[in-house]
Amino acid sequence: MKLRADIVEIYREVHSWVGILTALFLFVAFYAGAISMFEPAVQNWLSVESHLPAPVSLERTPELMDKAFAAFPEARKHYMIVLNVSRTQPARMVWSKKADPHGNVPKLFVGAALDQNGALVTEKRPSSEAAYFIDVLHQRVGLPFSEDVAMPIMGVVALAYAVALVSGVIAFLPALKKSLFAVRLDGAKRRAWLDLHNVFGFFSLPFHIVMAVTSVVFAFHEQIYDVQKMLFHKADLPAHVRSRDEGVKNAGTPLEPAVLVAALARQAPGFVPNTLQYAVRGDGVLTLRVAGYDRRFPMRGPNVGFAMMDPLTGHIISTDYLPGHQPTGFAVLTSFFSLHFGSYGGAPVRWGYLVLGFSGAFLFYTGNQLWIMARRRRERASGLEFDTRGTRILSSLTIGCCTGCMTGIAAVLTVAAFWPVFLPYMSIATLYYVIFALCVLLACLLPSRRKAVALFTIAGISNALLATVALTREWHLHDGTSVAVATVALLLAAGLLLVPLKMRRLA
Repeated sequence: MKLRADIVEIYREVHSWVGILTALFLFVAFYAGAISMFEPAVQNWLSVESHLPAPVSLERTPELMDKAFAAFPEARKHYMIVLNVSRTQPARMVWSKKADPHGNVPKLFVGAALDQNGALVTEKRPSSEAAYFIDVLHQRVGLPFSEDVAMPIMGVVALAYAVALVSGVIAFLPALKKSLFAVRLDGAKRRAWLDLHNVFGFFSLPFHIVMAVTSVVFAFHEQIYDVQKMLFHKADLPAHVRSRDEGVKNAGTPLEPAVLVAALARQAPGFVPNTLQYAVRGDGVLTLRVAGYDRRFPMRGPNVGFAMMDPLTGHIISTDYLPGHQPTGFAVLTSFFSLHFGSYGGAPVRWGYLVLGFSGAFLFYTGNQLWIMARRRRERASGLEFDTRGTRILSSLTIGCCTGCMTGIAAVLTVAAFWPVFLPYMSIATLYYVIFALCVLLACLLPSRRKAVALFTIAGISNALLATVALTREWHLHDGTSVAVATVALLLAAGLLLVPLKMRRLA
């Protein structure tokens, strides 16, 4: 494709400058996001074993609910019936003062069961915060700020990311035919980085476009809903935007969970419910949200879809987020969002997204390295023997932030897996950011030729340690998750430890 050289140069400059301004944020978002593809599995893996009696059958759940409400009246305000118990959700009934915003198990909850004599047994147990922290790190592009502050910044980064994608494609088009499959690892270091950057970027372009556009929507969804409220009539709005009028206010006794599940199966065959989530709002309205999945259709959430039901009649009153039963507009939107979450196609798609996430992080690292090498070449051509302050700072931040992210996440998972004591969210966040800051500090203090070797070695060793801990847990737990964690960690460790060797070879 023929483009004027001056136009290509403009787009190349735009791509370079926008890229270096956003690359470090995007590296954290993609690396943490790749791991978050398996957030429920990791959370289940890190949760401590419960000592509650075996969960009662669904038919005996009303007996359990009556005894729990008698002993803990506050549980009526918000409680959950777990249909598919697991290590993370070991009790048939759980409740908490504050619900998990992701629609899964509360982070701090009370589980209830009945012993062999029918007596109520409760257990206070938190689920691990490590997997949740990594997901939050992904959403907030690594920033240690509150959601209100971090999300708008993430939206701006996503917009700039889209600009970098468009400008990068235009800059690459003239050389597309001769450079697409040319990966020259032997020879000049910069040429090798450029070839890898072009190949990874071009072949994962559709994935990156989806990530950029959907991230903008996630960042500004509150503003989008506010506009919806102003532009559309109440009856035309989606359920989550309308006034709170879906539910029944003290008009009778809710149906038993087994009856509700049967009613849902008749109305939405193929939808597999995981939890029944009851809540009494401030206006006294009892609501019921059923979380579950249908593998035949995309899902609106990362792992589940939802159905709003009338707890007194068992009728579905909102299908906005119910897979396979959504209105056309919502189905189209859900299909697009599912491309971001990877909530379709089962395990193969999730593993594919894991690889794409790691390769995306690598893409942003190589982009910064290309800019640094080009700047150094110009500086040497002008007679400078040492890096300028700007080049030195960007080089240190690139190596320090990228290795700090990888080392910090490995350390969080290692500590959470090795130490059975519950670690609160703030302790996990502190551990990550202290390691992250130390890596950045080392990158700033170490000589230019040693910083990459030292920090990539540290990151490789940290992942090797995580693999060792995971294999140790496999010895005791005999679950497939430990093997999967160990395999991914070993592959990362091998790749990270090979980087210093490759750098010496290409130098």
